[in-house]
Amino acid sequence: MAIEIEQPSVGLSRVAISNTHGEDSPYFAGWKAYDENPYHEEDNQSGVIQMGLAENQVSFDLLEKYLEDHPEACSWGGGAPGFRENALFQDYHGLKSFRQAMANFMEQIRGGRATFDPDRIVLTAGATAANELLTFILADPGDALLVPTPYYPGFDRDLRWRTGVKIVPIHCDSSNNFQVTPEALEAAYEHAESMNLNVRGVLIINPSNPLGSTVQRSILEMILEFVVRKNIHLISDEIYSGSTFSPSEFISIAEILRDRGYNNVETERVHIVYSLSKDLGLPGFRVGTIYSYNDKVVTTARRMSSFTLISSQTQHLLACMLSNKEFTENYIKTNRERLSKRHETIILGLKKAGIECLKGNAGLFCWMNLSSFLDEPTTAGELALWKIILNDVGLNISPGSSCHCSEPGWFRVCFANMSEQTLGVALERIHKFMEQRKNLSKVNV
Repeated sequence: MAIEIEQPSVGLSRVAISNTHGEDSPYFAGWKAYDENPYHEEDNQSGVIQMGLAENQVSFDLLEKYLEDHPEACSWGGGAPGFRENALFQDYHGLKSFRQAMANFMEQIRGGRATFDPDRIVLTAGATAANELLTFILADPGDALLVPTPYYPGFDRDLRWRTGVKIVPIHCDSSNNFQVTPEALEAAYEHAESMNLNVRGVLIINPSNPLGSTVQRSILEMILEFVVRKNIHLISDEIYSGSTFSPSEFISIAEILRDRGYNNVETERVHIVYSLSKDLGLPGFRVGTIYSYNDKVVTTARRMSSFTLISSQTQHLLACMLSNKEFTENYIKTNRERLSKRHETIILGLKKAGIECLKGNAGLFCWMNLSSFLDEPTTAGELALWKIILNDVGLNISPGSSCHCSEPGWFRVCFANMSEQTLGVALERIHKFMEQRKNLSKVNV
């Protein structure tokens, strides 16, 4: 007979047991439902279609073609740098060739309207690491960052979990397409002060936010003036794939600083986060950057980047790829066209199903309004509808409440992380579901 031994309760750290990771959010619950029953065009046609994950898969063929035509990019033989040079430890700066290639690509992707110094680029393992690293540098545990709503659900993890920093939402609403207003910004700051929180900065997402739209120049300038007046920092999380329709629609904070003459009072508090996860569709490569105009931030970020280094092999491959101007020019043009076409497809498909979306000009998402289909105009009503769409319709979309949207009934839908055929299946499911809802409403009248 086996002897049962009671296991002692071993204590863990406050970080380990904290619930600030945010994993209990519907955003992550949708991922789990997909992982347990993923849709496949041949093997599992009744599975859940992933429309909650922000991935850009529309131009994989261009990346694959480049690697096929340029085997030297992932080869270690013969040319420089060779295997031994890259196999040995690299310092915190990363490969100079890669930082230069990243600086050039960031300039090119913004249409040459901004310039970037490779010596100010700090490499990190993705934008997740970059945002957390900046939070560690700019704020102490218990301090606060202001973030406009709706925002990426992962920020609850990235900015709060290990840093101990609080997020205070800047509440935006649909009356002005969820754009940040001076009143909302000031209200968030005053709310933080009322809770005795020391506000250290504002984080904006331009344009990879749930809305699928870029931040207007006038709003960026207003936020910049606000952080100068409050003597705090501005973190601008910038993803190019937002300028899907017109490259001029995406305004980088770097362009504004240039146009304003790089005023030191402004520039020392501006920090840009950028990654290749969305633009090149390479989230698995874990490539992010911090670009700061503040010398102390650059120095500290570089020291701390030892915890988030990118492998030399990845840097070498991408240095070759991004240095090939013929490839990058074609990729930027083709990727923009494909995202624009894909956006048009889902907007028209949803409209045929009777669903309106916020007008977008950016990103990998559309922000659709199902408020009129809620059984009750509350967060509970929104989550009830979300569960039906997830479990009965087989679509993982993100409810607005998981993005801290204060208006029930909005949902974020990603359209770039699947094939056109799968997108067609998703739209068919939505259309069928909406017809069922309409028929049920007629019966209940």
